[in-house]
Amino acid sequence: MWLYEKKLEYPVKIKNPNPALAKVIISQLGGPDGELGAATRYLQQRYSMPSSKVKGILTDIGTEELAHIEMISAILYQLTRNLSICDIKKSGFDTYFVDHTTGVYPQAASGVPFSTATLQVTGDALADLYEDLAAEQKARLSYDNILRLIDDPDVRDPIIFLREREIVHFQRFGDALRITQDGLNSKNFYAFNPSFDTHCNPPEAMPIGAAACPQTAEEVVVVPPCGCGAPSEPAPCAKMPEQPSSPNGCGCGCAQPHPMGSCKFPFAQQPAPYAKRNKRGGCGCG
Repeated sequence: MWLYEKKLEYPVKIKNPNPALAKVIISQLGGPDGELGAATRYLQQRYSMPSSKVKGILTDIGTEELAHIEMISAILYQLTRNLSICDIKKSGFDTYFVDHTTGVYPQAASGVPFSTATLQVTGDALADLYEDLAAEQKARLSYDNILRLIDDPDVRDPIIFLREREIVHFQRFGDALRITQDGLNSKNFYAFNPSFDTHCNPPEAMPIGAAACPQTAEEVVVVPPCGCGAPSEPAPCAKMPEQPSSPNGCGCGCAQPHPMGSCKFPFAQQPAPYAKRNKRGGCGCG
């Protein structure tokens, strides 16, 4: 729960209803790059972030997107209040009116209802933050296109404010990405999932100093499914192949050899992805 002021983040005072404008602005409520999708995306992604600072940024932006949902909904309500049947027919608002009258329903300008299929929560801090950066740019682009279609100053004013906030959010997500990358033990940002591969980057304990993962291509190994049925217990990062622990001599501590491979770690030890390309090395976990 949280405390909030029961007023819009920015005032919306539209004197002249215009259902034709509502038909295009509604995309920023329930469209593929709208505010409802943004709030849902950020507030769910925050749980996978490996640091409290980045969690806080996603919480801040996600809750502000809830305020933007209120603003867009207020714009739509004011643009469609007190309509006559003639107004509805002339503006082409009749197809929406049949299903929703003048209720504020989340959909795209094309008429496609809101769907979480337009967003992703990967559980990978880097993948999610790159998506968030792209999402803010697409939202800014949508507001640009809306402004090209609108000449009513009462409508343009809050839309301009919302566009400016998308730019600020983009900058804050850039900060979140930098904080995440600076906190990683390894600088090979493409080789592992920092939210999941905790052998390499334990939450709230980055970098991990002497216990760090190997940093050279020669030392780094990938830990695939061992070539056996199932590992008996997790081993330290990049150490599993070197610690035989089962009677059959398999190097992964499994009870039975995998039918597709020999007992000697059939996939062989390999450098982590991108290790040769990235001179700063990488973790190789995951």
